[in-house]
Amino acid sequence: MTRPYPPHHAEVAQNRFGLRVAARLSAGADAMPHDLQERLRAAREQALARRKQPAVETRLRTAPSILSNGRAAALGLGDDVLGFWGRLTSLALVCALVVGLVAVNVVQDDDRTMEVADLDATLLTDDLPPEAYSDPGFVQYLKTSANRSSASGR
Repeated sequence: MTRPYPPHHAEVAQNRFGLRVAARLSAGADAMPHDLQERLRAAREQALARRKQPAVETRLRTAPSILSNGRAAALGLGDDVLGFWGRLTSLALVCALVVGLVAVNVVQDDDRTMEVADLDATLLTDDLPPEAYSDPGFVQYLKTSANRSSASGR
């Protein structure tokens, strides 16, 4: 398996190729007439002026830590990558998540409590024969009738 070359290796190879081509052209230029040599010199100067400026070099760095658990791995952030504002934002997001989860839990618990209270109130206020309490479909009947009465009361 071939390993890719580092980014600067390609640039070095291009520079070497350019120098070899320039040396080859310069060697053959001595046998040319003077006016052609001057035109070639001017063309070279224009090419050098238009030459691409070197690209901004990206700075690569290794991850300060690799955390692994079985077949899963994660890269550690290292020393103070987030900074103060990044940490503050992360803390605010975590707090918002916790508040949201607590609110959902409270609402669901309240809904369950109200459902059980409605069922108990229906059982305690109705005049029913004792056989009705032993019927397995009775609880389901009470739930559906409580849902119908709460939907019509809204």
